Amino acid sequence: MKKCIAIVLLPFVVLCLFVKAKRVGGQAVIEGVMMRHRQNVSWAVRKRGGDVVVEQFPFQSVAAKNHFWRAPIARGAVNLYESMVLGYKALSRSAEIAIEEERFDRGKSIDSAKRKLGDSIMSGISLIGSLLVGIGLFMYLPMWILSQFVPRDSALTFNFFAGSIRIALFIAYLLIISRWKDMRRVFEYHGAEHKAIFTYEDGKELTLENMRHYTTLHPRCGTSFLLLVALICILLFALVDAIVIKFIGPYPNVVMRLFVHLFLVPAVAGTSYEVLKLSDSYQRLPIVRVLILPGLWLQKITTRPPDDGQLEIAARALKAVV
Repeated sequence: MKKCIAIVLLPFVVLCLFVKAKRVGGQAVIEGVMMRHRQNVSWAVRKRGGDVVVEQFPFQSVAAKNHFWRAPIARGAVNLYESMVLGYKALSRSAEIAIEEERFDRGKSIDSAKRKLGDSIMSGISLIGSLLVGIGLFMYLPMWILSQFVPRDSALTFNFFAGSIRIALFIAYLLIISRWKDMRRVFEYHGAEHKAIFTYEDGKELTLENMRHYTTLHPRCGTSFLLLVALICILLFALVDAIVIKFIGPYPNVVMRLFVHLFLVPAVAGTSYEVLKLSDSYQRLPIVRVLILPGLWLQKITTRPPDDGQLEIAARALKAVV
């Protein structure tokens, strides 16, 4: 069951993790929170018995080693990849901690090496399967639907409506999984993560009293990032499609157009990263506050008010990296 939650969460894993100055990034995991700050990553996970497991390790971004990957757009593409890797690792590890507890309670004795090998294989299969489902549901399906109604030589119209369907499917996906009891727990930890980050970035001590009064809606959240990705997909895909159609001709089929769009994903992620970063820097401007509202509204689905125990977990995860 815990592994199933990790698989369902994968399309929601891509987060915008800012790592400069006092900026902190993070995500909710199964019964816990993951945090990333500068060159450290940590997570705190509560076991079923109440004990808390805190694990911390160093993580150096590729951008810190190579100047090319620090350039605008490129740094966003790197952030996308690293966020997926770290996010899935945190989800898998949190599920593993819970599964180990359940195995112990049932008195099961499993050879450690065999168990780790089996878990690694299953995690790999789950990751590949989740990516294929995500691509099929959020990219191929909208394009296939539009291909039945829109001419092949259309660029802007095709991508506008495909993007609209993509956003509708994403919102429906969030609404459906939010009805799952275990997912609501994850969304509560998501709210705790935001409250802890707000507290830290305001320079306050990570106490329950300080964290409680902050909102669960954060402008730098991965939910807002994903909404930006969907919107920028419309513009960038339409531009590239127009160029391809003009100089090469209409796409022969939906699969060919899908491959071209998949090739553009790093550029979309990089552009979205820069836009989200600018909105975070200038969120005090009235026009920027209006523009970030849709992302904040969407977080009303993906965050829930946390209890004190969840706030404590978020604080312990954050303290481990700062």
